[in-house]
Amino acid sequence: MDTITAIQQRRSIKQFDPSHVMPYEQQRELLSLSLLSPTSFNIQHWRLLVISDPQLRSDVQDAAWGQEQVTQASLLVLLCADIQAWRNKPDRYWRNAPPQTQKLLLTTLDNFYAGREQLQRDEALRSVGIASQSLMLAATAMGYGSSPMVGFDYDKIAELINLPEEHLIGMMLAIGKPAVDAKPRGGQLPYNEVVLENRFVS
Repeated sequence: MDTITAIQQRRSIKQFDPSHVMPYEQQRELLSLSLLSPTSFNIQHWRLLVISDPQLRSDVQDAAWGQEQVTQASLLVLLCADIQAWRNKPDRYWRNAPPQTQKLLLTTLDNFYAGREQLQRDEALRSVGIASQSLMLAATAMGYGSSPMVGFDYDKIAELINLPEEHLIGMMLAIGKPAVDAKPRGGQLPYNEVVLENRFVS
């Protein structure tokens, strides 16, 4: 499936076939594709936590107010991020670059993020968002449905997964074989309302 078709066909699925088992090779391919997503300074903030334990899935479902896709989906991924990735052994991010380039990037990185906590958090969330979209489009291209989720108790789930300090949970993705067709789109805003040029009109 080409990228344009995947974008057009991707829909949020709320009911999955609970009997479907996604082969490990496909899981790895999906997750590996999402790791090719771009990040600022190649920081790669994302930490993709696959929830496979049945009891933990059940506990997560309780923290997601009983939403069925949490336990029905073939693959459940919590997309988290290391907010401090910018200073976590940053030389790793450009290990294949020439030494002079590495030195320049390390200095620039520190100057850009140091002391700017809101920017650090915003950057982590941007990275999670881009990786999430990559994962959903790859899933669509492979014949799977997906459901991006933010409807859950973040604090409870952070406790359940032992979320490290200075990490955040961006969203949860349920991926699997749809049990029902997606509902019609609720209503797209008109192109001219959301696509602007140069400046906002006051």
